[in-house]
Amino acid sequence: MLEIHRTRHRSQGTGWLRAAVLGANDGILSTSSLIVGVAASGAGHGAVLTAGIAGLVSGALSMAAGEYVSVSSQRDAERADLKRERHELATDAEGELTELTGIYVQRGLDRTLARQVAEQLTAKDALAAHARDELGISAINAARPVQAALASAASFAAGALLPLIVAWIVPEDRVEAVVTPASLVFLALLGAIAARTGGASMWKGALRITFWGALAMAITAGVGALFGTMR
Repeated sequence: MLEIHRTRHRSQGTGWLRAAVLGANDGILSTSSLIVGVAASGAGHGAVLTAGIAGLVSGALSMAAGEYVSVSSQRDAERADLKRERHELATDAEGELTELTGIYVQRGLDRTLARQVAEQLTAKDALAAHARDELGISAINAARPVQAALASAASFAAGALLPLIVAWIVPEDRVEAVVTPASLVFLALLGAIAARTGGASMWKGALRITFWGALAMAITAGVGALFGTMR
């Protein structure tokens, strides 16, 4: 009996990882920037916390809606491609077999072997073979709108909670001074964890996300201070 060795590859988790990292990053960055900006304007502690909570709720809902619409559009495109492929298999089976053979030839098989592989895969499941090898659609990377939306919303809320909790526990006059470095630490940890999960350099992952986070918070604080002096 043929024993199949199965290996879990890092790329198989890139779908949920991308949504989770994007959501958590946006949660930390947007909420901390909002808190820092409002605090820099001279607003009271209550107003700062209210703004942070509003940012968490609206941001999580926005992320969920945006991810759902985006991934739904991807799923619709995949379904349209599969419908067209199904029609072509029904109306031009020989042409589709030749097309599949050509794909395997381009990947390095000689034409005779490529034809045999195409015939065997077509006999087993023609649509699955074309979906995977012609369209690049498989069970691993298939679009899942609800899953992506929930992952984005949950990760955004989790990320947004971090600077919000910091802003809640520190004194009013220390919000800006404490939330900024704390949020940068959170971003660095997120970047390192994401890079580690994806098999990349933890230092690079931490540095790039921290750089852009620091830039965003600095600009937001400047805008808040500017409008605060105009009151």
